[in-house]
Amino acid sequence: MDFASVVTALLGLSLIDLLLICLAAVVAGTARGFSGFGGALIFVPLASAIIGPKVATPLLLVIDGLMTLGMIPAAWHRANRREVFTMAAGALVGVPAGVAVLTLTPSIGVRWMICGIVVVLLAFLISGWRYHGTPKAWLTVAVGGLAGLFGGAAQLSGPPVVAYWLGGAFPAQTVRANLVLYFAVSTVISAIALIAAGLLSVQVLLIALAAGPAYGLGIFLGSRLFGFAPESTFRWICFALIGCAAVISLPLLDAIRP
Repeated sequence: MDFASVVTALLGLSLIDLLLICLAAVVAGTARGFSGFGGALIFVPLASAIIGPKVATPLLLVIDGLMTLGMIPAAWHRANRREVFTMAAGALVGVPAGVAVLTLTPSIGVRWMICGIVVVLLAFLISGWRYHGTPKAWLTVAVGGLAGLFGGAAQLSGPPVVAYWLGGAFPAQTVRANLVLYFAVSTVISAIALIAAGLLSVQVLLIALAAGPAYGLGIFLGSRLFGFAPESTFRWICFALIGCAAVISLPLLDAIRP
């Protein structure tokens, strides 16, 4: 039995598909490494076009969660934990709802939904809008619910949370710690919901063994690239990559993809 046959037997996908998944992971990780955002917006639509959203979504949860484990202890000490867990209360409702959408909707429908959400969130990011008011408990819970919905369905929870907390109500160091801690908590909630739905499978964990290092390599490359050009340049490169990922992943183009 050759190597390609072993890959197909173990992972349930071809060697070419595995290489494409790893390539998507490197590109997504690079974008996240040099701009601090965009990894999920690039990886999820691309991976969904290759292996389907019901594998791509838990796959990103695993590889991204592992890459950020080392950041949690410092974030725990620096974050506004009351604010983080208030937002997580919303995620307790939003994440299971998003996972239900992912589970019950046909894959082709989820893929259209993901492409649409990516385009909307890209426009939102380009606009640069931020919430500049004082955080309110009910609004924090609502943002957590919306982010959880996007996260449970497609691991796209970042933009609503970032826009809400980056408006200046908290010091930059606290915001960063809040984000790390919130995403760690939401990862646990998402993992439980995905396991309950039967989507966090052995297949996902095996693919993560290959895609995880590729994602980590991308983050490393992106972090090394940072500083070679103005931050705005990297931001617009990331916007372009997100837009390309949304277009390339459209189900309409399935017939011409390898």
